[in-house]
This record gives sequence, C-alpha cells and structure tokens, in this order.
Amino acid sequence: MKLLYLKYIFMDHMVTDMNPWLAPTQIMDFQSSDVQEFIEQSISSSDTLEEKVIKLYYAVRDKIFYNPYAFSFDPAIFKASTTVTNGKAFCVPKAILYCAVARAIGVPSRLGFADVRNHLSTQKLRELLKSDIYRMHGYTSLYLNERWVKATPVFNIELCDRFGVKPLEFNGKEDSLLHDYNKAGDRHMEYLKDYGTFDDMPVALLFEVYQTYYPHLFTQPALKGLASHDFMKEASEETSE
Repeated sequence: MKLLYLKYIFMDHMVTDMNPWLAPTQIMDFQSSDVQEFIEQSISSSDTLEEKVIKLYYAVRDKIFYNPYAFSFDPAIFKASTTVTNGKAFCVPKAILYCAVARAIGVPSRLGFADVRNHLSTQKLRELLKSDIYRMHGYTSLYLNERWVKATPVFNIELCDRFGVKPLEFNGKEDSLLHDYNKAGDRHMEYLKDYGTFDDMPVALLFEVYQTYYPHLFTQPALKGLASHDFMKEASEETSE
C-alpha cells in the first residue's frame, strides 16, 4: 500500500508530510509492514478520506483487544507495530496505533492523555493499581473537516457487552469520549485531568506519572507476568457474580 501524504491548510499555515502531526516516529512506526498490512485490511482504495479514518477507528477498537495487563516498562510495547503484532493492548498503545494509521493516510493526528475515574475495570485490576483512578488514559486527536476531534478506540465491542457499556462510536465529526454512565445508568467514567496533546509518545512523562501514583508497580515482580492474564475472562467472571 502506497502511503498517502496529503496536504492540509489550517491555522494559517500549510501542513505537509514534514509536519510532526503527519510524520512517523520510532513509536508511531506506520511505515512498518505489519502496520501497513493492518491498514490495507481495514480500508479500501474507493473509500473517501473520512471513510478511511472511520474504518480505521473501528479496526483499532475491535481488532485489537483491550487488555490492561499487556503492560511492561519496556518502551517497545508502545510501538504501533508491536500492538498490531500482539493483537491486544491497553489504552495508550491503542491510541498510538490509531494516531499512527491516521497519519499514514494523511490525517494530522496527535496523542492525548487524561486521568479518569471509574474506568472499565475489574476488582482485580483496582487491587493491582491500589486506586480507582487511572492515570494517563490515552486518546487520539485528529484534524478532520477543518477542526480537531477526539477519538477513543479503546474498548472492543465484546468487552463493552460484558460490562454493559455502550461501545463508543465515531463519525469523524464529533468527539468520541468515554460515556459518563453505563447502560444501567450507573456512573461509568469521570474525566479528572487533561494533560493535553502531544506530537509523539511522552514516555518519560508517562513513567513519571506512574512512578508518582503507582510506585508499588515498579517494585512488584508479579508485574512481569501480567500480560498472560485474560482480562476478558476476568470481566466475565466478575460481571456474572
């Protein structure tokens, strides 16, 4: 698939393929064959640009299963190509992947981060973090239709069904942020702090925040085996009780 570098005019200047919102990075390695194949399988050449970016949103949301245990302190886990290869990731790598594939088709994109409460979670995960506040939750900000819109391709539809939460849709025109309430009317998500947007993954900032609020994770040997945990199974067991 040939990379499409399109030009956009906004904010009184020209955005070209050299702009940081369109460029590949070591983390957003959309030029890799794995990411290119993911893009090819998700869109068609006949799609409009808006259709492509919407289809890629759903591909990241549903083809990459959300797994908060797919975490380590190795920065390589954040790479778009790693996420595609693993087929599962937590919110930050999924937001990175969506940012990367959007850039690959010519849509200026940035990463956004926020602290949230009442995240889609389980008791086991809350016990691991020792908190119900999830720091540096990732989302993607894209420039479409002459404005920036936020998109959160995090929770795959199967997981939403398990938790009784309506899956997030994205139409390319309006922000797609996590719902305040679930289907039963219970409080689901509360945004507490917005860190803003970044041209690339702020690895140092992320680890600094984690070190501040989750210091026990940096000394917990069990963290190394978390990726083998099945979050979908855990969610099923807790929601069926």
